[in-house]
Amino acid sequence: MQKIMNNTVNFGIIGLGHIGKKHMSCIEKNPVCNLIAICDKLPLSSLKSNDLKFNENLYYSSIDKLLSNDKIDVVSICTPNYLHASMAIECLSNKKHVIIEKPMAMSLKDAKKIMTKSQEVNKHVFCVMQNRFSPTIKWLKDIIKNKYLGTINFVQANCFWNRNLSYYKQSDWHGKINLDGGPLYTQFSHFIDIVYWLFGDFSKIESTFFKFKSNEYVEFEDTGLIKFMLNKEIFGSLTYSTSIYRKNFESSIIVSGENGTIKIGGQYMDKLEYCDIKNYKKPNFDLDLQCNDYGDYQGSAANHSKIYENVVQALLNSKDFFIGVEEGMNVVEIIEKIYNNRKIDLLNGDS
Repeated sequence: MQKIMNNTVNFGIIGLGHIGKKHMSCIEKNPVCNLIAICDKLPLSSLKSNDLKFNENLYYSSIDKLLSNDKIDVVSICTPNYLHASMAIECLSNKKHVIIEKPMAMSLKDAKKIMTKSQEVNKHVFCVMQNRFSPTIKWLKDIIKNKYLGTINFVQANCFWNRNLSYYKQSDWHGKINLDGGPLYTQFSHFIDIVYWLFGDFSKIESTFFKFKSNEYVEFEDTGLIKFMLNKEIFGSLTYSTSIYRKNFESSIIVSGENGTIKIGGQYMDKLEYCDIKNYKKPNFDLDLQCNDYGDYQGSAANHSKIYENVVQALLNSKDFFIGVEEGMNVVEIIEKIYNNRKIDLLNGDS
């Protein structure tokens, strides 16, 4: 991949909803990032009335017009899930590097198209899986890499969040199976990625889905129980839900091995809640990891600034980066396999 030869990276953003605003803030705060273009389906007058502050000259009324700007190095795609793949391919076709919010695509077929196009035009694709930058997760990666736990017996991940009715009512795509995809794409792909990054690919998957909160706005499950093998040798499970009362409760991972047990918990896998490892002193994490707060609901860990630091290092200094096109594709493949390997479906009380 060609390295950018100047000392700044020029960015464009497509989509200025909740997460697009987060990307805008990260670009504006990074001294080597330069925001030169934004595009949204809303007209300029509506964006300004929503308290968005930006130079009006940055605004483009269509993606085609934005992509005609030859000065843009990277386009950040912050649109609804169903648009990610087609927009990524369009940006790559116009010789732009791409940052894609999760999920990279809503099918393995589309994810492969993105990878093929990126290779064809010699441009990077960066997938937003910012939880890899959390201090607790980076520490756990080191623990696994150095085999402090010995043989690992099992891994259990739990993600218990709240997505209330207003979350779905205020959106024209959340809750729609063909536009949203379901909670593993929209909420919990971050944690699929963490388990995959730490322990390897999923196999022998068995899935059970439930719908505890019935309403006309949601076309898929709100809860799931998944069993699988990791790297063909470690037993794993994932339980997730968006039906938790009132607010997000927990995102946790438990790792049990012959020489120790670890639990990382908190709302965003940000707290080391238990650490008992043979001949190893428990570390202290002096941090207060913030979440992406959207008012009516809260999102995942607010590590997007780390994503942009990583992207800049990759483009200006040819450094390695955390989540490239192949890894983003693998996460999509795992989610697709989970949905395709349902053993029991209790969405409507059927078995």
